Amino acid sequence: MRKLTVRLTVNGASHEITGSSRTPLLQALRNDLKLNAPKYGCGLGQCGACAVLIDGKAARSCVLPIGGLRGSAVTTLEGLGSSAAPHPVQAAFIALNATQCGYCLNGIIIAATALLLRAPDPTDAEIRTALRFHLCRCGAHIEALEAIKQAAKAMRDAEPAE
Repeated sequence: MRKLTVRLTVNGASHEITGSSRTPLLQALRNDLKLNAPKYGCGLGQCGACAVLIDGKAARSCVLPIGGLRGSAVTTLEGLGSSAAPHPVQAAFIALNATQCGYCLNGIIIAATALLLRAPDPTDAEIRTALRFHLCRCGAHIEALEAIKQAAKAMRDAEPAE
């Protein structure tokens, strides 16, 4: 199998990733770049644990071949914020203790961030729709819904007035 080198911007830094054009982005993120927030869940793009932002939109990294991502901007949970300065979605999940085991949390926070980028004041139905394909076995859905609404308010409140 022929190797290729793909240049991606991951969490604001430029990286060259070498592999097969069919190498899943998840594998490159975890193995080559040592980013562990995207989780390997089902490997079929169905559970959401591997979600990342690709050019600001939520995507399942386990089914995205790196060959099709040339020039894309990828953001993982590590790139949203830090423990010292968490992203508003991360801060809301922490403040409301909106998780249990945490395995699905990466994907849910990524999906919530993508939602808030396109809909700053989402309805409960819009939040549920954004999370509908993110599997959580612990049942922290109500807490996640509240955290996303709190994050939306924090993000709106932080916007400069026109």
